[in-house]
Amino acid sequence: MRRGIAATALVASLALAATACGGSDSGDSAGGPVTITWWDTSNATNEAPTYKALVKEFEAANKDIKVKYVNVPFDQAQNKFDTAAGSKGAPDILRSEVGWTPAFAKKGFFLPLDGTEALADQDKFQPNLIKQAQYDGKTYGVPFVTDTLALVYNKELYEKAGIKEAPKSWADLKKAAATIKSKTGVDGYWGSTQAYYAQSFLYGEGADTVDVAAKKITVKSPAAVKGYETWLSLFDGKGLHKADTTADAYAHIQDAFVNGKVASIIQGPWEITNFYKGAAFKDKANLGIATVPAGSSGKAGAPTGGHNLSVYAGSDKAHQEASLKFVKFMTSAKSQETIALKNSTLPTRDDAYTTEVKADPGIAGYQTVLAAAQPRPELPEYSSLWGPLDTELLAIAGGKKSLDKGLSSAETSIAKLVPDYSK
Repeated sequence: MRRGIAATALVASLALAATACGGSDSGDSAGGPVTITWWDTSNATNEAPTYKALVKEFEAANKDIKVKYVNVPFDQAQNKFDTAAGSKGAPDILRSEVGWTPAFAKKGFFLPLDGTEALADQDKFQPNLIKQAQYDGKTYGVPFVTDTLALVYNKELYEKAGIKEAPKSWADLKKAAATIKSKTGVDGYWGSTQAYYAQSFLYGEGADTVDVAAKKITVKSPAAVKGYETWLSLFDGKGLHKADTTADAYAHIQDAFVNGKVASIIQGPWEITNFYKGAAFKDKANLGIATVPAGSSGKAGAPTGGHNLSVYAGSDKAHQEASLKFVKFMTSAKSQETIALKNSTLPTRDDAYTTEVKADPGIAGYQTVLAAAQPRPELPEYSSLWGPLDTELLAIAGGKKSLDKGLSSAETSIAKLVPDYSK
């Protein structure tokens, strides 16, 4: 899933746009079916087969519409779509990460969906997810899948250490990690250096990277600094795994957890299917899922992620109408139930959490922590602010920069992304 946006070659972007674009030059024959193109950014191995099957189901029920399915790697999709839309060659539909949605809406690339067929069931969706699909008072996407971060833990290792419940605070997590190390020989916790994962430490102090209402950069506010201090402290101590600053850190942390070599990590539901593939979770019931620990404020918070389905504003009327019908189908309760059952992802509408869906302990567990998910502010540049922090937090965790110098560098870089914000 995660989460940085890789730079891609312009030539490659244009090549993909040329072969996959929708609109009037998509090859529709006069009087024949309308062909719309969907760029799906899901995992090509674990998730895409479910979406391809649903495309076939949609086509069978709508003989006048054909869907050209294109799986675009997540870490390339934002740049590719930006290039394609700017040259009027974008796909008709994009599986847009929630942070991309307001940014592309601001550029005029997405069609407002208010009052359209695609949003006919708007009241069925969780309100905070609809909010994340909005920009400047209009809605530019239909929530497709959602996610947030949670403390995931190995119940067996916790029980062997005599720990009866998940830690409620970061201080509790430190104590649990030390106890687990003493009792089992396994590290109790392994943290990430990525800014998205560090966001929970800010929320636990009532802080954020920016204050949108005040138009102020707050990454060096006393509350934010306190959150980052706690984040940094969890890389050093008994039962706390040192920071992994390699390019493969994400995979290292994940592999250690699913194979029982670390007792707990912070992770999102996009990894549910991979949890179950690990030796430690052959018995799915061994997977513990709890709200991220709280900070000194006593409150816990985690970023809300996920994806919307958005329609390209540059397509002609026929393609937009077909796209709206497809979006409605893919975000229906029936389709979302199917996706949840096949992919173990979280639905965005309450009526898709059926008894069968909630029988998956991973989905049921993550549903219980959604109350702590914090919606992102309506700031198109917000998600891009994690880019500078990814660089600086890596240097800080690796001992190459002090926390103060690293955050100062991040503040300077963030100021360039939101030049009308004060420090």
